[in-house]
Amino acid sequence: MEKKGVLTRPYIDKIRTFLIMKKAFFLLHSAILLAACSSIFGKLISLDAVLITWYRMLLAGIILIILLITKERKFTINKTDRHVLLVGALLALHWIFFYASIKYANVSIGVICFCLSGFFTAIISPLINHQRISLTEILLSSLSLVGISLIFHFDSSFRLGIGLGIISSILFALYATFNEQISSLGNELKTTTLQMIGGCISIVCLFPLYWQIMPPTQFLPAFSDFGLLFLLALGCTVCMCLLLNKAQKVISAFTVSLSFNLEPIYSIVLAIIIFHENKMLGASFYTGLSMIVLSLLLQMIHVIYSKNKG
Repeated sequence: MEKKGVLTRPYIDKIRTFLIMKKAFFLLHSAILLAACSSIFGKLISLDAVLITWYRMLLAGIILIILLITKERKFTINKTDRHVLLVGALLALHWIFFYASIKYANVSIGVICFCLSGFFTAIISPLINHQRISLTEILLSSLSLVGISLIFHFDSSFRLGIGLGIISSILFALYATFNEQISSLGNELKTTTLQMIGGCISIVCLFPLYWQIMPPTQFLPAFSDFGLLFLLALGCTVCMCLLLNKAQKVISAFTVSLSFNLEPIYSIVLAIIIFHENKMLGASFYTGLSMIVLSLLLQMIHVIYSKNKG
């Protein structure tokens, strides 16, 4: 017979599982918050979008190489790693246009345009992977397109930023599609390191064209900028990836993917608190935002329903 007031083994296991899950969700939402902060740093740093991205990837790459050598005692790049480096180049281009969108508009516009990546992924991913395009996914994610159109049509001051943000979301859709193909390689730490290196190299290759078309007024970061860049690389890149990897050991990729829909919301809240962006956003923005939030909610419900049905 079980003694009253004494915790039995099944209860202890349930408590342990609950605590493990609670910690994993805390790590996951910490990673999402850090990802949301990257847009805030993009606004605070005085450098242009190209240099912000290059310094971010350079510093993150150095930190990751040190971590990788400390953990595995070696770091080598093989011929088979070349496609991972190319995926890193896509990530670099996405970040350049994402930060450019923030610079020419604001944080809220940049992250709202990022929500369009779901719409473009629904088209690009099936085409690249030779799969059937889901009409349901297209229709649900197209609400985001309607929301962006409303903002673009009624607020001309943000049109350039919106245009750059749309290019950014297309590039992210391409990155996400190819990144999914290399995720099966394992060793997320090395994959992330290689992508940072690939991004750095690709930007260096673009430097001659960049200097000719849009010569920077400032190449070296100021002391305050260097501190922000270091936080961007360490916190929003390295720590975010490490926290995410730890959380994914307990939480499914499905739950992680759905949870990351909160990233734009976190970014907008932070932008309102720090930059008071609510004062420069009109009714068209909030109407468009409501359409985008509705799109995200419907996509989440559709994915959950499809998973349960399967």
